[in-house]
Amino acid sequence: MTTSTEHLPTKGERRLAVRVTPDALRQIRGGSPWLYDGSITSVSHDGAPGDLAVVFDDDRKFAAIGLWDPTSPIRVKVLHRGAPTQIDGSFWRTVLSTAFDRREGLAADDETTAYRVVHGENDGLPGLVVDRYDQTLVIKLYTPAWFPHLRDVTEALVELLSPVRIVLRLSRGVAGGDTFGLTDGDTIFGPPPEGPVFFRERDLTMEADVVHGQKTGHFLDQRDNRALVRSMAEGASVLDVFASTGGFSLAAAAGGAKSVHMVDQSAPALETAKKNLAHNHRLGEVRRCAVHATVGDAFQVLIDLAKRNERFDIVILDPPSFAGNQAAVPRALAAYARLTRLGLAVVKPGGTLIQASCSSRVTTDEFVSTVMAAAASAGVDVHETRRTGHAVDHPIGFEYGGYLKAVYLSVRAPGTGGAKPSW
Repeated sequence: MTTSTEHLPTKGERRLAVRVTPDALRQIRGGSPWLYDGSITSVSHDGAPGDLAVVFDDDRKFAAIGLWDPTSPIRVKVLHRGAPTQIDGSFWRTVLSTAFDRREGLAADDETTAYRVVHGENDGLPGLVVDRYDQTLVIKLYTPAWFPHLRDVTEALVELLSPVRIVLRLSRGVAGGDTFGLTDGDTIFGPPPEGPVFFRERDLTMEADVVHGQKTGHFLDQRDNRALVRSMAEGASVLDVFASTGGFSLAAAAGGAKSVHMVDQSAPALETAKKNLAHNHRLGEVRRCAVHATVGDAFQVLIDLAKRNERFDIVILDPPSFAGNQAAVPRALAAYARLTRLGLAVVKPGGTLIQASCSSRVTTDEFVSTVMAAAASAGVDVHETRRTGHAVDHPIGFEYGGYLKAVYLSVRAPGTGGAKPSW
């Protein structure tokens, strides 16, 4: 049954008038989508999540408008800056249409039916993500400020994309507050899914659990890196660490890998990975690929593989974010370094290590420098062959909008079969 949105709140009748520091005003005019509570010098009255907040300059002229969020240090999520505008159904349709136009090439590709339609702040909609899985849309909210506008956004998406259904996902922070009768995984438009939703990625069939799966059901952001793995996997033995639902493993198998070994701490995720491989048994390459799966802590599994002297032609390390905030960056870099050393310990000479980071607070230069330094400390001669970043459906729209980066290393440690890890 589709969950009703009739109990959702409406935005307040009065707009909040907000004054800010000169530095905050400069940042907003420079494109920042975030206004922090510490940068606010005055506000006209108390507001509820999702009320509209107008930022004025010292001359009482309009500077920007956004969503008020008293539950977050990012007090205003900026939607528009420059000339005054109305935030109404027409506004949502225009912003969503602009975001969809950026993905026009993907939308016209019959071989790929899953992609990100709205990438939050980078598409001018802070705290809102929309992913498409064929005829299913998944909206994920990272702030309760979207609840008063959810009906309008849903109507605009239906008008624009004509989906069969729309599923709502809530971040932990949002799910823990007042959700107005909605729960994570509810269907808010169309018939609820009766099971996993199927989609295609470069003509490979995959499934996503859009109701209970991680994020919105699948990690769409690694699509381009999966294609690269597919192009280089012929005849290779592949180790896919933090495999999740097996996107990299399937790509490698489809590219002619002789074997894939998937590692993840989630048994259900690996079961889905096995299903994704089975969905593609029409391909001889996938049928011939030997598949192994290990449930366990990635770091410990890598140690165990090295002790057993197991080596692979391609090792893929795609961990979750290690830095939830700026204070966690040093600890994250240390974790990346340890992961590099452990990964290199199971790469064959002449093989390839692919290591990714989705920690937005770790820059690409910091990440690559850490990886290269870790390789040097492990005594492995490596050569950087490629760096990759965001795909077209995950655009970077402001200074801190980038998070995904990956580095490809060719291992040149003659006669060692890899490095002895520093545990």
